[in-house]
Amino acid sequence: MQVGLSEAVIGQRLDRALVEALVGLGHEITRSQLARSFAAGQVRIDGRVVKRGTKLERACEVELELLAPQPLVHAEPEPIPLTIIHEDRSLLVIDKPAGMVVHAGPGHSHGTLVNAVLYHLEVNREARALPVLPGNGPERPGVVHRLDRDTSGLIVVAKTLPALTALAEQFRAHSIERAYLGIVHGVPSWTQHRVETWHGRDPTERRRFSPEHGERRAITTMSLVRALGSKAALLRFELETGRTHQIRMHARHVGHPIFADSLYGRRVRDPREQALSEQLGRHALHAAVLGFEHPDGGRLRFESPLAAELAELVIALETPRPTRS
Repeated sequence: MQVGLSEAVIGQRLDRALVEALVGLGHEITRSQLARSFAAGQVRIDGRVVKRGTKLERACEVELELLAPQPLVHAEPEPIPLTIIHEDRSLLVIDKPAGMVVHAGPGHSHGTLVNAVLYHLEVNREARALPVLPGNGPERPGVVHRLDRDTSGLIVVAKTLPALTALAEQFRAHSIERAYLGIVHGVPSWTQHRVETWHGRDPTERRRFSPEHGERRAITTMSLVRALGSKAALLRFELETGRTHQIRMHARHVGHPIFADSLYGRRVRDPREQALSEQLGRHALHAAVLGFEHPDGGRLRFESPLAAELAELVIALETPRPTRS
């Protein structure tokens, strides 16, 4: 397939420009499907294989072979409890519990936040359908951003296409206010630290992201809230970019991985810390602040206190160890 890209796309990422061009030509395609074509080396310009993050410098013809799409899951309503912090005709702000996946994906076809939202709308006699951004699959209706399954805290879901489009643009422009609270191993020597790295797949562990690979930048400002005894600390993380696993990657990078993080953490030798980690059963990260311009006007800002299990962990870590008699 040949796809012509005009001078209007100069400066854009190739993958985004291709999705827009293909949707405009009437092709039903998702970014994940296109990503598989890039990974297979099936996207070329002037006969040369190109990467998905290539910045376009001129009008060009792209040679593209689309791989067979994977079956898509159409989200259905499911009676799952939700903690709704705010709701209006355009959006919902939800305090997500740890353990809940945001939308369907490999190994998670049911029990997601999207399934719960659809049920909530159905019960309240609102339109059952949620909007889908061009380039997204039907398993991600209303989704503007995501939280990892085991990250608790604030997330916004759009109920209308104008709201979804407006919020997505704010995320692209990095104008959304987001702050997280996390419990980390060790006590930093600094009170504030700005981390700027690359962001890409770790070549030795494909489930993990690396600060030394990739073509995009990841920027996080970390602040020490307080030490929790001598072996742990409570940190505040503020995002300038919103990359997948960004906070967890950066916490590992500075030598203070998130407590109980099985993917980015380190081997814990202290028996007490091991026991607390197993008891927690999730990584200790919470989306505490979310602020944005409402699509209908005005600015909204929400705060969520630490999830109960994290608050209990703070108390446990601050409690002095019993002394041997």
